[in-house]
Amino acid sequence: MNLSGLSLRDLEYVVAVADESHFGRAAERCNVSQPTLSVQIRKLENALGLALFERSNRGVLLTVAGQGIVRQARVVLAEAQRLLALAVEERGSPLTGRLVLAAIQTLGPYYFPLVLRLLRQEFPGLTLALSEARTAEILDGLRDGRIDAALVSLPVAAAGLTVAPLFVEPFRLTCPADHALAHLSPLWAETIGGPDLLLLDEGNCLRDQTIAACGAPRAAGRHATSLETLRSMVAAGAGYTLIPALAVPSGPDPSGLTVTRPFDGEGAGRTVALAWRSSDPRASGLAHLAAFFRAHAPSSTRAFREGDDGAATVPG
Repeated sequence: MNLSGLSLRDLEYVVAVADESHFGRAAERCNVSQPTLSVQIRKLENALGLALFERSNRGVLLTVAGQGIVRQARVVLAEAQRLLALAVEERGSPLTGRLVLAAIQTLGPYYFPLVLRLLRQEFPGLTLALSEARTAEILDGLRDGRIDAALVSLPVAAAGLTVAPLFVEPFRLTCPADHALAHLSPLWAETIGGPDLLLLDEGNCLRDQTIAACGAPRAAGRHATSLETLRSMVAAGAGYTLIPALAVPSGPDPSGLTVTRPFDGEGAGRTVALAWRSSDPRASGLAHLAAFFRAHAPSSTRAFREGDDGAATVPG
């Protein structure tokens, strides 16, 4: 006999007869007719090659072999109930187990340290594996299953993904302390797209958002591979750039070489979102994770509103 011929319902019938010592009462307890129950138990006995019950006019008795089978049947049924209870628990609980969480390179190093303590408190059963990459690499990883969820900057190609906006991260101008922009007022991002604008390399979403916010030609400016290199280039007097608010150090530049300023109005910024595969069965837990990030948005960001789907500039 193989497992395909064994059903939990048959085991329930056997346990019921063992408990009731009567086929009629067992059938009533299982909500089936007595002939149905009797036929199924006889089929099980034939499949096992064992007689489980002694049948007589005086009643029903378990055979020696039947005692062992019933004992194990109770174990199997109890484990099946535990499986169902676990499924119910998982549906109603936060995320648990291993989760590969990625972030774009201009966000992860600055945002993760702000939320990890609270994240571990909110999801104590979650084991995080953190990574960073460019947007295109992250989207590929999401779709092929190497990444479970990712913090990205909108807009993104969302086919097959659920994308939950979290908050808007403003951009700040960082320029040399002796540059004219250090004292320009009012300061609007769309007016500073000159030849001294420093950009990240091609393929970085922050590069495209900086170009869009400043109205700069795509070939404008010198290029760097990271925000930290951009910051050093500004300190060296090579030009100015836009830095996401979470990457701006607290307090003035101790070297006195650079100045970081907010733009007037709401200025330019990017919308940070959590993305995951729409087919992921943990969708409700991932939505809970997105709600957590939204509720614990850093103070230097602002709440997401409809229409905040990418870099934006608010002119005066």
